[in-house]
Amino acid sequence: MIRLGINVDHVATLRNARGERYPDPVRAAELALENGADGITAHLREDRRHIRDEDIRRLRALSAPLNFEMAVTDEMVTMACALKPHACCLVPERREELTTEGGLDVVGLRESLAPHVSRLLEAGIRVSLFIDPEPEAIRTAAALGAPVVELHTGAYALGKEGELERLHRAAHMTAECGIELHAGHGLTYENVSPITELPGLKELNIGHFLISEAVFVGLGASVRRMKDLLS
Repeated sequence: MIRLGINVDHVATLRNARGERYPDPVRAAELALENGADGITAHLREDRRHIRDEDIRRLRALSAPLNFEMAVTDEMVTMACALKPHACCLVPERREELTTEGGLDVVGLRESLAPHVSRLLEAGIRVSLFIDPEPEAIRTAAALGAPVVELHTGAYALGKEGELERLHRAAHMTAECGIELHAGHGLTYENVSPITELPGLKELNIGHFLISEAVFVGLGASVRRMKDLLS
């Protein structure tokens, strides 16, 4: 069974649009878990454009695993080491981007990444690196000691030719390196099934589509349908 992590960032986006206290991303997380989600993902951006510090603290207090997405900065690593979420997914971040546009440049940033990855691992946090499906990125992730990589599926979701085959090759290489495989970005009911066939895939993290679908069918129904597709 492939685990399903629900990203609640855009519940917070809607809340912040009016400066209200609702909708509450923690309530969304609870509903998602009640309807079959296996964990919760939240990205605390440096500019706090959606998820806020208090959201992360409250999400951490839930009984389910929290996957804390974050930029690789001293501030975020210090916060993660204090909160000790189940996992931290290190992602690239540019303030002007609408959403994460690609994988972390683990090859180019290897030297600066190494102490941050080590610090998180020493704190007992499971480290995941959000990367493009490139052989050198996978090899570098293994050299850094990351137990998990999350493959960026954005190009596949946009219909880029040959991308599914590229993901399959990356999945095989991830297994050879002894790293657990996760994937996510841009996945919907229509395009998720081929991704579930990636060899060794353990977890998908999906947010924007399911939160959007919830406007029409409710969050519980949107999560249940995705969970059914994964099974």
